[in-house]
Amino acid sequence: MIHLTESAALQVIDMMKQTERPEAQYLRIKVQGGGCTGLSYGMGFDEEKSERDVQFDHHGVRVIVAEADHGVVDGLEIDYKQSMLGGGFTIKNPNAIATCGCGSSFRTASNAGTPGDC
Repeated sequence: MIHLTESAALQVIDMMKQTERPEAQYLRIKVQGGGCTGLSYGMGFDEEKSERDVQFDHHGVRVIVAEADHGVVDGLEIDYKQSMLGGGFTIKNPNAIATCGCGSSFRTASNAGTPGDC
């Protein structure tokens, strides 16, 4: 399961309202090869949900992830933090056994990914 905190959900909903069809949007979580540790996260809006997607609903946001990526992100927590310097999403992944210094890439015990430039 992927968990979206209430703070993150409110931010996502605000961002969805800026799209042409906010009611049709899913928040898609992706995992792709790259970064200095091997895997990188991706987040974006998608109007299409395939048969191979797993869906979670949190605080009014429909979150989807491809079945192939689900094992790598199972237990993921996405939060949104606001500070004097601005705001941003934070990701905690209980499956990550290593992360890079900049926090944008990771690897798990079962998936080392394809390390590249950070």
